[in-house]
Amino acid sequence: MSVRVRYAPSPTGLQHIGGLRTALFNYFFARSQGGTFILRIEDTDRERYDERALQDLFETFEWLGITWDEGPGKGGPYGPYFQSERKELYQEHARLLVEQGHAYRCFCTPERLEQLRKERGKGRATGYDRHCRKLPPDEVERLLAEGRPHVIRFKVPVEGSTVFEDYLLGRVEYPNADVNPDPVLLKSDGFPTYHLANVVDDHLMRITHILRAQEWIPSTPLHVLLYRAFGWEHPVYCHLPMVLGPDGQKLSKRHGATSVQEFRRMGYLPEAVVNYVSLLGWAYDDSRELFTREELERVFTLEKLNKSPAVFDYKKLEWFNGVYIRAKTDEELFALLLPVAEETGLLPSPPTDEEKEKLRLAVPIVKERLKVLRDVKDLLWFLFHEVPEYEPALLVPKKLDPPATMRILTALKEELSGYWTRTDEENEQRMRALAERMGIKLGQLLMPLRVAVTGSTVSPPLLESIRLLGAEETLQRIDRALEKLSSLTEGE
Repeated sequence: MSVRVRYAPSPTGLQHIGGLRTALFNYFFARSQGGTFILRIEDTDRERYDERALQDLFETFEWLGITWDEGPGKGGPYGPYFQSERKELYQEHARLLVEQGHAYRCFCTPERLEQLRKERGKGRATGYDRHCRKLPPDEVERLLAEGRPHVIRFKVPVEGSTVFEDYLLGRVEYPNADVNPDPVLLKSDGFPTYHLANVVDDHLMRITHILRAQEWIPSTPLHVLLYRAFGWEHPVYCHLPMVLGPDGQKLSKRHGATSVQEFRRMGYLPEAVVNYVSLLGWAYDDSRELFTREELERVFTLEKLNKSPAVFDYKKLEWFNGVYIRAKTDEELFALLLPVAEETGLLPSPPTDEEKEKLRLAVPIVKERLKVLRDVKDLLWFLFHEVPEYEPALLVPKKLDPPATMRILTALKEELSGYWTRTDEENEQRMRALAERMGIKLGQLLMPLRVAVTGSTVSPPLLESIRLLGAEETLQRIDRALEKLSSLTEGE
């Protein structure tokens, strides 16, 4: 059997981590089995349809390097791949179910259904009361002749259970009494509901495996019943483990970023996102974590799925991102950082050639410190802008006082003469020697210099930063630091 799987999003919102994980698992399963990955757009909910969501889907796949074999822009033997263009197919199959006695026409008005919801909200019973299921055929014909608006509902068995085998979870049994009672298959506007369109399309597109989140399990008995009503064999079901936040609740915005677009904007690399998300509920072995997309296309198997929920760890994703950032060449990283520098205001848009060159030279000194690309703004702000205001006390190292710190900065000004003609190794040796002559630790020597130059006690490597900043600006910042320390001294 040739594997055929699909990712079938509804374009009503941005692509999020849970949906992306489903897409990746389907994609990697198809690739590893030499099968077909289909992209199908479930756009029958016209009220919530959002063109921007559709564009976000395409842009997300392009960014991640995920390609589909059949679907929008590619075509295929079972198109069209937009459900809104398959309306007549669904109508035909809904009528077939009515003719075979598996479905019926419901003429209940919106007002009656609203009243029913209110009444049932006071008790235990929920869902539709199957009122029109009992209508005599001649009454149905009369209402149709009058042109009365109606929907088509599926006849869910009122007794017994529906059983199906799930690849990951094993045998699943649902009492039919717990299945949504007689759900709508075809709406009064002629558009299908999700359940009908999903089953019809999966059958006609010859889908062999359905990999989707466990939140869809309650809908599966209904789908199985629909397959049986049509006389079709349903695909292999594999309901994937939930993705939870650190607090054990379903991952949502309250935990932080959840849309792929947000992670992209924050400066995560596609390689890191693909690698980490693919490990949410799947593991190759007990130790290996780093995989390229091409490797996952070869090694992914359903046998290595985990039943337990996966916890989305933002810190772990940061770690993956750092690994992939450091794997970039300096030139590759510069190309990634330049647009981020413009977007965040670190550089003007467009930057001058001089500003671009300074950023290029700064890449090696921030590479080890970047967790996400947007970190470049805070790390290098001092290099392209005035140092933000800081408290004078920040200049004073532990166990020293303002006068001692002024002596350190004054000595450093003299030591910096000729700094830009020497190598970093030579400058470091001279700094160590100066600290020794002054009877202080190297950290005590460099701390006030670091704060004076960058405005912070934490920065990229100091000596390389000073070289990029230049002699004039460095000395001016030391002078401003001395003025701040002088105000402290005068206050004593």
